[in-house]
This record gives sequence, structure tokens and C-alpha cells, in this order.
Amino acid sequence: MTKLTHLSVTEAVTGLAAKDFTSVELTQAHIAAMQTDAARGTKAYITETAELALRQAGESDARRAAGKAGAMDGIPIAIKDLYCTKGVRTTAASHILEIFTPTYESTVTQKLFDAGCVMLGKTNLDEFAMGSSNITSYFGAVINPWSGPDPAKAARQLVPGGSSGGSSCVVAARLAMAATGTDTGGSIRQPASLTGTVGIKPTYGRCSRWGIVAFASSLDQAGPMTRTVADAALMLRTMSGFDPKDSTSVDLPVPDFTAAVGQSVKGLKIGIPREYRIDGIDAELDVFWQKGAAMLRDAGAEVIDISLPHTKYSLPVYYIIAPAEASSNLARYDGVRFGLRVPGESLNEMYENTRGAGFGKEVRRRILMGTYVLSAGYYDAYYIKAQKVRRCIRNDFDEAFKSCDAILTPAAPSTAFAIGEKQDDPIQMYLEDVFTVPLNLAGLPGIVVPVGLAKNGLPMGLQLIGRAFDESTLFKTASALELAAGFTAKPPFTA
Repeated sequence: MTKLTHLSVTEAVTGLAAKDFTSVELTQAHIAAMQTDAARGTKAYITETAELALRQAGESDARRAAGKAGAMDGIPIAIKDLYCTKGVRTTAASHILEIFTPTYESTVTQKLFDAGCVMLGKTNLDEFAMGSSNITSYFGAVINPWSGPDPAKAARQLVPGGSSGGSSCVVAARLAMAATGTDTGGSIRQPASLTGTVGIKPTYGRCSRWGIVAFASSLDQAGPMTRTVADAALMLRTMSGFDPKDSTSVDLPVPDFTAAVGQSVKGLKIGIPREYRIDGIDAELDVFWQKGAAMLRDAGAEVIDISLPHTKYSLPVYYIIAPAEASSNLARYDGVRFGLRVPGESLNEMYENTRGAGFGKEVRRRILMGTYVLSAGYYDAYYIKAQKVRRCIRNDFDEAFKSCDAILTPAAPSTAFAIGEKQDDPIQMYLEDVFTVPLNLAGLPGIVVPVGLAKNGLPMGLQLIGRAFDESTLFKTASALELAAGFTAKPPFTA
């Protein structure tokens, strides 16, 4: 039998139903994998919850025995440490929230637990989800399992992407069957590409944001990270749904996304945007992009050229709007109500001391950027103008979808790079999001599927973009791409 930690979620659901193994056995296998020195050396988990996981697994087995199993009953997953989890500390990978333990459960995690999921632990991330490499965490940089058999001792340690780097790492390394992520500018899709996993950012409003630590409220969206498209469809169906506690949650029925997996793409039109052929990206990426288009064409889809003329403005618009919203959201961390407090001789000095000690360099940089563009004299020149261009970016997609059903693009400009390689150049790091931020600005869904290994032996993924609330077409197209690519490579380090 396949090693329990190497099963897909759908395979595990089938195995549990057939009583080939129990949830406790499945969970114990993952806990044993998590607790090795090599696994802990990746720094993928901030908090491990083995005791809670075993208790949840036991409850799952009892429900299954009583014929009351949920859709994902008994499946061990990891939760990005941006989701508030009742009674389990939630840090956002920041010193300022290091001791914060919520008294409530986020809506998405509650839905997963209601469906029977088992929580193995909370995964590492870039501090407050601000980053594309998972090196800004207060708890240390996460190491990509593609670095080698023992990532903690690898001569050239690679980033797993960010901000959901811990989640992508545990899924790729078989330290969890699936994981939650959040995506503000590509934080699910870019790490999926760098670790050879599947990641989907659903339409803005598809998943509740209630109980998720906010970065940029008009951009943040929850989503799953898995090893197969079918697993992502199952998990997103579980995570989605209207939530009256979230004013941005959309009251629409949740389709059975799993029904779309494996359907024919014959007759679908796939757009290739000419503006995504930019200078400075990996030379191999264009080859994989062309191969991906050919795979979908061979599967029966029609590939056409399209134009998204405002694409070039996406990064500057994003890095005005996201820091502006971050500066507002992070103002609540002042040392008064919760989290870190560093005393001072006055209230203002206490604020300064707390924030100076509690926030890392990248978070401080973005707060300052955001405060600047929102300040008197610059609000109209920067923030308002950025919002107008954002509307133009959305209009481009609306026009493109009049002639195509999905759009195929690269996911990241390169394969995984070394830790520290781009650390001293924020602009180079921000360029990691060049293919992913337009979707967040437009509120559209996007999924990344691994399609092959580059000459350096590292995975590359391609991104599919869909119409708003049409994730079903995305899953249909992504499953066709997945089948044609036949990506089965595993990182050198797996549990």
C-alpha cells in the first residue's frame, strides 16, 4: 500500500471509507513525519497541535463508525498561521502577535472542522503575509523541500515562495495532506509554482475572510493548497459559502467543484495574453507556457491570442493599494488590547516602542509606504488614481472573457531561488508577483498547476484565470492540464 503520508486527499477519503486504515492511523503517520529533525528543520510549522489532532482523529473515527462522516472526515491538514483558531495561538508570523491566542474560530477553519478535518498545526508565513519568499517571518525562513534530502543542512537552501510558504512546504514534503493559504497578490499561487503543488485563489468573496488576520482587505482571499486538482476542488467546496459576519462575502450557491474535474475541455477557448511576455523572466518559462497551450489544444480546447493592455500597471497599482490598506489594518496593533506591549514613559512612546519591536523590517516598510500614499496631498495623486487604474485592469479582463473561457499564463517569473538571493532588493522581490497580482486587483479566480521540471530540476507551474465565480471551468481546465502534464515528481525531501 502507498505510504499513508503520500496519499492524496481523495485517495485517503476512499481508503477511510473502505476501512483500509483509520483517521487515527493516518494522523499518527503525519505526526511522526512532522516530528523528525529534518521536517522541523524546514521551519514549516510555527505551532504543532499533535494532541488536538489525535483527539479530532478519534472523533472522526467515531463519526465514521456511526455513519455520520463529513466530506473530509479524518483528513489531516495544516492551517496557515493567519487564520484565527480558538484556543490555539495565532501569530501571523510576527513578534507582535507571538503570544496571541484567539477565543474564536475563523469561519473557514470552522467549516473545515465541521467537515471533519484534523488540524496538524499552524504553518509559517511571511510576517502578516507580506512577502514572496517566506523569509520575513519572525520565526525564521521556511526552507523549500526541493532544497535536498535534509533541507536544514542543504548547501543551497531555496525559498518555498510566499507568503503561504509554510503551507506549500508541508503539502509538497508530505507533512500534511493539504493546507489553507491566503492570497493577497499571489501568496497561494506563487508558492504552489515554486514547490510543485496545486493552489487556487477563488473569486473575491467566495470564501469568508472573517477570523483571518487582515493584510489588505479588498485583496485578501482564502484558498486551498493541495497536491492534485481534485483535492483542491474538494477542499474549496468545503471552505466556500456565504458568511453574514463578513460584509464582503457573496451570497451565492457553492457548486460541486469536484464534478468539474475530469470533464472535457473540448470547445473551450483559452486566451494567451500578449502582455504577459515580459523581459527578464526565465527563458524556460516561455517553453513551458507554449507546451501548456499545446496540451490544452490537444485536449480539444481552442487557443487564441488576447490583450490585457493595462497589465503593465498592475504591480505599481498593487504596491499602492495593498500597503495603504495594510497601514490602516495594522494600526490596531498598538500594545493596548492584545499582543506584545513594550512600555514607555508616555502613551505615544509605548506605541512607538511596541511597533518598533513588534513589526519586522518588511512590515514597517509597507506601513510607511501605505501611510505616505494616504497622507494629505498624496491621497488623490496616488491612492485614488490607483483605484481608477484598478478598474481599468478589471475592464480588460471583462473584455477578454467575451472571447475566451479561461486564460493561461505563467505563475512565477522563475523557479525557486536561494534564500537571501533577492533579500536586499525589494523591487526584485516585488517582481515575483508580476503574473499574479492582476487577479487580486480584479477579484478573479486563478489556479496554478505544476507542469514539469526545469533544467535545474525544480518545478514550474502555469496559471489559469477564470471569470468571476466560475471556478468550475477553472477546475475542468486545470484537470485537463494536470492530466496532460503528468507531473508526478516529488521533492528530494519528503516524509
